[in-house]
Amino acid sequence: MAYRIAFRPRVERTVLQLPQAVRTRVRSAMAGLAVVPRPRDCRKLVGTADLRRIRVGSYRVVYTVDDSARLVTIVKVGHRRDVYR
Repeated sequence: MAYRIAFRPRVERTVLQLPQAVRTRVRSAMAGLAVVPRPRDCRKLVGTADLRRIRVGSYRVVYTVDDSARLVTIVKVGHRRDVYR
């Protein structure tokens, strides 16, 4: 059974502002999280309890996973130089 994907309100606006080629890749990566919420290349962020990130070129998708509710919440999407601030 697949996980549901939820977005913080700002994430949707941020994704729409990305260049078209990047936007397509990011959306594909986010859709993949519904099937495999912890892919091999995901990393847990140091200093946080439950934040993880996946890499999409120079962009990062930061998210949390709630296994009991089968929910993946996308917290932030952005360029690698800005996303961790």
